[in-house]
Amino acid sequence: MSRVAKKPIALPKGVEVSTTAEQFTVKGPKGTLALKKPSGVDLSNENGVVTLVAANADAIAMAGTARAILSNMVKGVSEGFERKLELVGVGYRAAMQGKDLGLSLGFSHPVVFITPAGISITTPTQTEILIAGADRQLVGEVAAKIRSFRPPEPYKGKGVRYSGEKIIIKEAKKA
Repeated sequence: MSRVAKKPIALPKGVEVSTTAEQFTVKGPKGTLALKKPSGVDLSNENGVVTLVAANADAIAMAGTARAILSNMVKGVSEGFERKLELVGVGYRAAMQGKDLGLSLGFSHPVVFITPAGISITTPTQTEILIAGADRQLVGEVAAKIRSFRPPEPYKGKGVRYSGEKIIIKEAKKA
C-alpha cells in the first residue's frame, strides 16, 4: 500500500473539504480549488482530518497522488504559494502595467506577460518578480513561463532565474 496515501491531512482552521461524485473541492480564506475525483479513490473527513482510501489494489498509487495534490490544495487555500524570480543583466527590468507584467529583457521590443486569473504578480524592485497564488501548479507554471522568455545563459549568467538558483558559468574560449 502507498505510504503517502495512508498519511492523514490535517485541516487548518477555516478550511473545508467536500466531495461529490466527480470532484473534491477545497474552500479556504484564499479561494476555492477543485480536483477531478480519480476512479477508485474515496475521501473520508472526520474531525478536521482527511484520509484517502483506495477501493482496490489498482487504485493505491492514484490514492497517493490524489493525497499529495489535496495536501497542496489545503496549504494553498490557507497559506498560499509563491515563487520569486530575479532578473540578472544590464538593462533587464520588470514593471507592472496594470495587471500585466512588462519585461525589458534586452530584446528590441518589450515583453508583456498577461497575468492569469488566480495569480498575483508584484515587482518589489525592478529586478525582482514575486508570483503568488493558491494553486501550486499554476504558480510554478507562470514562473516557468516568465523564466522561458530569457533563461539564464551559461557564459555570463544573464537572464531570468529563480531566486537562489545556481548557474554554472562556463569558461570562455581562450585564444
